[in-house]
Amino acid sequence: MTDFLMLAFTFLLAGVVAVPLAARFGLGSVLGYLLAGIAISPLLGLLHVDVVSIQHFAEFGVVMMLFLVGLELEPRRLWRLRDRLLGLGGLQVVLTTAAVTAIVMAFGQPWTIALAAGLVLSLSSTAIVLQTLNERGLMRSEGGQSSFSVLLFQDIAVIPMLALMPLLAVPGLVPGPDSGSGVDHESGLSLVNHLSGWQAALVTIAAVGAVILIGRWLTRPLFRFIARPRLRELFIAAALVIVVGIALLMSLVGLSPALGTFIAGVVLANSEYRHELESDIDPFRGLLLGLFFMTVGAGIDFALVSDQFAILIGSALGLIALKAAILLALSFVFKVTGSDRWLMALGLAQAGEFGFVLLSFASSNQIFPGAIGDQLAAIVAISMLLTPLLFIVHDRLIAPRFSKVQAREQDHIEEDNDIIIAGRGRMGGIIDRMLSAAGYKATVVDYSSKQLDVLRSFGIKAYFGDATRPDLLTAAGIERAKLLIVAIDGRAQITQLVRYVVQTYPGVHVMARALDRDHVFDLYNAGCRDIIRETYDSSIRMGRSAYEALGIGPDHARSMARAFDEMDRRAMLHMAEVYDPDTPSHENGAYVARVQEIMGAWEGELRVHMDSIRADRADKRHR
Repeated sequence: MTDFLMLAFTFLLAGVVAVPLAARFGLGSVLGYLLAGIAISPLLGLLHVDVVSIQHFAEFGVVMMLFLVGLELEPRRLWRLRDRLLGLGGLQVVLTTAAVTAIVMAFGQPWTIALAAGLVLSLSSTAIVLQTLNERGLMRSEGGQSSFSVLLFQDIAVIPMLALMPLLAVPGLVPGPDSGSGVDHESGLSLVNHLSGWQAALVTIAAVGAVILIGRWLTRPLFRFIARPRLRELFIAAALVIVVGIALLMSLVGLSPALGTFIAGVVLANSEYRHELESDIDPFRGLLLGLFFMTVGAGIDFALVSDQFAILIGSALGLIALKAAILLALSFVFKVTGSDRWLMALGLAQAGEFGFVLLSFASSNQIFPGAIGDQLAAIVAISMLLTPLLFIVHDRLIAPRFSKVQAREQDHIEEDNDIIIAGRGRMGGIIDRMLSAAGYKATVVDYSSKQLDVLRSFGIKAYFGDATRPDLLTAAGIERAKLLIVAIDGRAQITQLVRYVVQTYPGVHVMARALDRDHVFDLYNAGCRDIIRETYDSSIRMGRSAYEALGIGPDHARSMARAFDEMDRRAMLHMAEVYDPDTPSHENGAYVARVQEIMGAWEGELRVHMDSIRADRADKRHR
C-alpha cells in the first residue's frame, strides 16, 4: 500500500507542478506532462517502477478520449468526412509506410524488418494531437478536421497491422518472446484465438453489431434505471461500465478498444445523456492522458539516447521531416489550404502511442532484434516529445504569416452605405437581417473566407477583409458612415477598432459587442457609449423564465427582470468610474468595495420589489 501511495503521490505532484509552469511559458499541457515524466524518471528507476506496465494502463485515457470524440460526431457528420478519412488517411499511412520501408532497406535491413518499422512509424499520436487541438480551439478548423480524419484512419489501420505482423516474423531472430521490451499480446482471454478465419470474422462483426445495439437501444433504459436513486456516483459508474465493457469486448475479438469506444460514442451522439456522459468521463480521461504522457517521458531510455544521441535525434527529426513532407503533398491533393495545411503537416509528423503497441507485438513475434526495437522505441518517444514544439512553431511563426497574407488580399468594396457591419457571425448576422428587413442597406465586412463563401451561396453580399485595418475602413466609406456596428471576434481587436474610430471619426456612432463585463469597461474607456454584452440579454430572458418556472406569473416575472436590468445598467456606470484597465478587478480595492456596496443595495431593492409583488398577488387572491 505504501509503495502505491508513493507512486501515486509522485505522479500527481509532478503533473501539478510541471503543467502550470509549462502553461505559463506557453508550452501547453502535453509538453508539461512529458517534462514531468522526464523529471521523475530517475526516482522511478530507484523505486524499480515498471513504467511500461503503467503506460499500458494509462493508454486507456486514449480509449476514453476517442469515446468523447465520438460523442461530438453525429453519424451524418462522420459520413461527410469519408473522403478524407479514406483518401487522406489511407494515402498518408500507405505513403509513409512505403517511404520508411525504402529508407530502412537502403541501410541494409531485410524487407520484413523494414516493413514492420514503416508500419510502426506511419502512425501518429492521437492523444497528443487531439489534446492539443482541443486546448487551442482548433478542432473544428479545416486543419483540425483533416488531422482528425487521418488519426481516425490510423486507429482503424492498427487492426490489419496487428494481423500482418505475425506474417513478418523471422524465427530465430531473437532468443524468445520474452526478449526485448515487448509483452505477449497473445496471452490472456480471447474469443477468436482458436477460430478459423471466417469464424473469427463473424464473431468480430457480431461484436461491432453488439456495440451499436447497446449504444442505440440499451443505454437509454439503463440510464433511466440508474437515475432513479438520484446518486451521481452511480451514473459515473454506469458511464465507466459502458466504456470499459466496450473496450473489453473489442479486446476479446482482437479489435482496437479505441475504435470500439469511438463507434459507441458516435452512436450515442444524439442521446439525451450525451452531455452527462461527457462531464462524467472527462476527468478520468484527463488524468489518464496526463499519466500516459508522463510515462512516455519517463520511459525514454536516456542511456541509449546518450550513447546514440546523433543517430536517434537525427532519425526522429528525419521522420518528422518525411511525414510532414508527405502530408504537405497530400494537402494540395485534398485542397487543405493556408495555415491549416501546416497545422495538419506539423501536427501529425510524429510517431504515436500505438507505435509502442506494435513494437511490443513485433518484439514478441520475433520481428525486431532487441537493439532495433529499442532504437525505434526511442525514436517514437523523442518525436512525441518534440510535437508540442511543432505546434508552438505553427502558432507563433506560420499562422501569423498566413494571417498577414490574407489581410493583403481583401476584397474591393463597391458599396457606399451609411451603415458598416464589421463581422457577420452570430451577432452580426442577426443585426444585418434585422436592418435589411427594415429596408436599410449595410456594408458587411468579415475576415472569415469560409463564412463568406457560405453567405454568398445564399446570395448574401459581404466583403472579405480585416476591419481593424484603416485602409479597409476607408474603402468601406467610414468617412461618410453614420453607424459602425462592431461584431467581430477577439477582445483586443474589438477594443482596437472602437478606439481608432472613436478618436479618428467622432461623427460616427459606434455600437460595439462586448465579450464580458470587464470588456464593457475597456470599451467605455475607449470612448464607446453604445455597448452590448453578447450574452446579457439572453441571460436576462433565461432568468425571467426561471422566475416563471418557480411559479411567478409572466407579468411579474417580466417586471422583476426589467427591475434587475435597470439596476445592472446603473451599477455598470458606477463601477466604470473606479475601473482600472491596468489592474485586475479583484486586486482593485476601490472596484471591489464598489461592487460590494452595489450588491448590498441590490439585495434590499430586489427584496422590496419582490415583497410588493407578493402583496399584489395576495391582494388579487382576496378579491
